[in-house]
Amino acid sequence: MGDRWHVEVDQGVCIGSGMCVHHAPGGFALDPSRRSRPRSPETDADEAVLAAAEGCPVEAISITLQPGGEAVFPPEE
Repeated sequence: MGDRWHVEVDQGVCIGSGMCVHHAPGGFALDPSRRSRPRSPETDADEAVLAAAEGCPVEAISITLQPGGEAVFPPEE
């Protein structure tokens, strides 16, 4: 069994670039105000979702392991 992730988008930081939807259309959608939202906040580990977080121009996406909350992205400093 693989890792489970909790995915969040900081609505105060998101600029609606759509890069997350480009990288992971199954993981993210833009709402009517063009802010990103995860399609499901709890998901199996997914390279496309990680690429979306890494490609976000304002780093609005965070991913943590579930359970436990260890950071997947952005990595802890």
